[in-house]
Amino acid sequence: MRFLLAVIALLGSTNSVTAFAPINHHHHPTQQINTALAAKGGKLSVRPIGIGSCAPSTVITNADMEAVHDTSDEWIRTRTGIEQRRVLVHEGTRKIIGTDGEETETPETLRTLGIEAAKNALEMAGKSPSDIDLVICATSSPDDLFGDAPSIASAIGIEAGKCVAFDLTAACSGFLFGIVTASQFLTNGASQNALVLGADALTRWVDWDDRNSCILFGDGAGAMVLTRSDENEGLTGSEDGFGILGYAMHSNGAGYKDLNCIYKGEPKKISTPGEGTVVEDGSYDSMGMNGRKVYSFATREVPTVLEEALEQAGISVDEVDHLLLHQANIRIMETVASRLGMPMEKVITNLNKYGNTSAASIPLALDEAVRSGRVKKGDVIACAGFGAGLSWGAAILKWG
Repeated sequence: MRFLLAVIALLGSTNSVTAFAPINHHHHPTQQINTALAAKGGKLSVRPIGIGSCAPSTVITNADMEAVHDTSDEWIRTRTGIEQRRVLVHEGTRKIIGTDGEETETPETLRTLGIEAAKNALEMAGKSPSDIDLVICATSSPDDLFGDAPSIASAIGIEAGKCVAFDLTAACSGFLFGIVTASQFLTNGASQNALVLGADALTRWVDWDDRNSCILFGDGAGAMVLTRSDENEGLTGSEDGFGILGYAMHSNGAGYKDLNCIYKGEPKKISTPGEGTVVEDGSYDSMGMNGRKVYSFATREVPTVLEEALEQAGISVDEVDHLLLHQANIRIMETVASRLGMPMEKVITNLNKYGNTSAASIPLALDEAVRSGRVKKGDVIACAGFGAGLSWGAAILKWG
C-alpha cells in the first residue's frame, strides 16, 4: 500500500519514471537480473513553510562509549564527525509542558518524538491540524509495525476521516522521498497541505557489541509542512510559488546486501492435527552494514544525483545557498561538497550532536538552521538522502 500510493502520486504528475534492466545474454533462467529504478522532474507548485524536530532526552557521548568499547572520542570524531548521539531508552520518559502550563512526564517513544516534531512544524507554518489533509511518516523503525502516521495524525488533533496518513519506507532516503511524494499529491490537487515526518530509532536495531556500527547511530524525528501554491495566490516580488525546483530519485536492490536489517523468525510449533505445524515468532536481526561499500556508494552517487536535480531545476551549483545531506559521516559530506565545487561553509550539519538519525537527519538539521536564522526565506537548498535499499535522491528546495 505504501508503494502503491507513492506510485499513484508520481504517475499523476509530470515526471519521468524509468526502470533500467541491464541485459544479460548469459544469465541462467533462475538468476536474478539487477534492476535499477529512477524518477525525476522539475518545478513543483509547493512551498515548504514549517519545520520542526525532536530528539530523545538521553545523550550518549563518545566518552561514554569509551567505557563500552576499546575506542576513544578522538578516534570516533576524526573518522565520523560524531561527538554524541541521542537515544531512546527502555521505558524512557520526557517532561512536557501541557496547555495548562503544568509539567508532566510522558513516555518517550519514536511516536511521541514524531508528535512533538509535527506540532513544532505546524506552529512555525501557522497551520492548525484541521488544515492538514495528508500525513506521510518516513521511517524504517516505527513503534507500530503497521505504521505510525495515522496515530500521529490523530494525536496532533487531525479529525478522523479528514486526512490520509501512511508510512513510507526508504531508510535514510525516506524524508527526501517523502517530501517529493507529498509534493505530487499537492501539485495534482489531491491535497492542499501536507505534513511529512522523518523519524527513526535505529539504535534499537544496531549491534551494540560492534564498535564500528553502534557509534554511528542516534534516534530522532523531524517534520515539514508543505503547502500547495496556486498560481499568483499571495505571492509578491520575485516569488513564483515553486518550492521544489527539481528532483531526482534512484534505487538499486542489487546493493541491499550492503546495508540491511533482515527478518529473523524463531520457530514456534502449534498443535494442529497430526504432527503439528511449525510457524514463526517474528523478529529482526541486528542491522548489517558493509561500511566501505556504503561509503563508496555514497561518495560516487550523491554528487551525481545532486547534479541531476540541479539540471532539472535549471540552476547551477553557484546559485545554491546551502548544501544539506543526510547526516551519515562528515567525510562523506566533505567529499560530496568537494566534488560539487562547494565550500564547506555552505554545508548544513549537526551530525556532531545527533549522529546518524536515518530519515530524521535532514529535517533535524534543517530545523536548527531555520530557527537559528542561517536559512532564510528564499534561500535555495540542495538536499540529498542516501541509504539502504540501496536508495538515493536529491531535491532542490526554495525555503518559505
